[in-house]
Amino acid sequence: MAFGRRRTEQQDTGEQPAAFDDVLAGGTDADGDSDAPAGGWRRVLRGNRGLWITALVAVVALAGGIVLGQVVVSPFDRAAGAGAPDPGLVTVPVQFGALSNDVTLRGDIGYNDSSELTFDTSSFEGAAIVTGQVPDEGAEVTQLSIALEVTGRPVIVLPGELPAYRTLRIGVSGPDVVQLKEALAAVGIDSGDPASNVFDQATANGVAELYNQAGYPVPEPEEGTREAVTASEQGVRDAEQQVADAEAAVATAGQGASAIEVREADNEIASLWRQISESERAGEDASDLRDQLEVAKLRRQDLDQPKDVSAEQSMLDGAREAVTSAQEALVSAQEAALPFLPASEVLYLDELPRRVDSVAVKRGDALEGSAMTVSGATIQLTAAASSTDVELLEEGTKAVFELPDGTEHPATVTQIAKSDESGRTKVIFEPDPLEPDVMREIQGENVRISIPVGATDGDVLSVPYAALTAGPGGESRVEVVDGDPRDGEDAETRLVVVETGLAAEGYVEVTPAEGELGEGDLVVVGS
Repeated sequence: MAFGRRRTEQQDTGEQPAAFDDVLAGGTDADGDSDAPAGGWRRVLRGNRGLWITALVAVVALAGGIVLGQVVVSPFDRAAGAGAPDPGLVTVPVQFGALSNDVTLRGDIGYNDSSELTFDTSSFEGAAIVTGQVPDEGAEVTQLSIALEVTGRPVIVLPGELPAYRTLRIGVSGPDVVQLKEALAAVGIDSGDPASNVFDQATANGVAELYNQAGYPVPEPEEGTREAVTASEQGVRDAEQQVADAEAAVATAGQGASAIEVREADNEIASLWRQISESERAGEDASDLRDQLEVAKLRRQDLDQPKDVSAEQSMLDGAREAVTSAQEALVSAQEAALPFLPASEVLYLDELPRRVDSVAVKRGDALEGSAMTVSGATIQLTAAASSTDVELLEEGTKAVFELPDGTEHPATVTQIAKSDESGRTKVIFEPDPLEPDVMREIQGENVRISIPVGATDGDVLSVPYAALTAGPGGESRVEVVDGDPRDGEDAETRLVVVETGLAAEGYVEVTPAEGELGEGDLVVVGS
């Protein structure tokens, strides 16, 4: 390039550029005369003004920083360089208000005694099909309710704790019969002697009334049962006729000889006497006639003796036994036809009424496994408490729990169970009545429960535990600051003797016994 060539030429000739010479020489004027050195520097400054301004600003900033560093000190540096402040008094104000000692638990809210229901289908031939009476969720199940209709037959709800495990019919006995009688009595149905554990005629009549009130016919007896009753009734009639015939035979046999038989025997004896007399007058041998006369006399004596009716009596006894057997067969046949209660058609539930929480079947389904879940109609809170907290609780203790909107709702401790292996104790609370929409919102939620186990009677003065000191006589006292706590040991204070009361959440109730103490007074808790 031209510039390169020019510079090369200059270097070859040993000449310097004019501008460079001017700077070194101090510059020249317009006539070529030499100027003062300042003129050269002026041309340099004019040609590099931006660079010189930047350098000047940097120098000024550096100088300013050095000055400020000597004058301005940060709070942290000042605090680090300063000595420790004089110690002051640590104080808190005396509080005035209600004071309570609370036990805090977490509990689940819902309806009590939730359980899954399964139904006995052993008495059905083939599949047990749900044919109706399916309850809605939230429905109430009470005594005499139909829990389900299975294959056209009802499942009747009765009060009780013992599950139905067998068919109850005439003649059976046991605790399940007692429960049935008690349940029938509870719904106003007479079932006989409640103290008897035997299913008798009165119990069968009660079962018939139970089905009548439920709106269903009594269960059909086994096939051939009614025909057996008819045959047994005919058997009793036949046996009774046989007894009548045998009794007539005995009566006839027991009457002895008839008048005709007696007259004929007497006539025979008289006739033989005449013949003997005539033979003896004629000088004939009458020994044969006398033998005949003795036989006739014996027959006549037999007629006067009671007749043997043992054969007829034996027939009568047999006929009577046949009547007894026929009557027993009739009773058995009739009992088999009496109303009975299959285990599949009754559902015992305690603590009625119950609430249907969920239903797992619908009409047309085959009934298998759990059909629905029910719970008690009573709303309850269930929590677990430590042994220490349980010692502070008792049945009837009042509590509160938080609703979704943050408000507190009352509840009462209704049951304290035994501790489990982990040492936790189940505590059950019964809330005050809740609106249905609120209950739907919080059902199944875990809520915070507060149980005041000690409370002051109204508003009181209270101070932290740390504010209490012991006097020379063992009395409790607090130190009240009347001056500025920041004065430390020089602050003006006074001692007030107090009587202590309820302690809760780090505070203790105090009542001034010697000296004055009021709300807002500063008491020393440390220095």
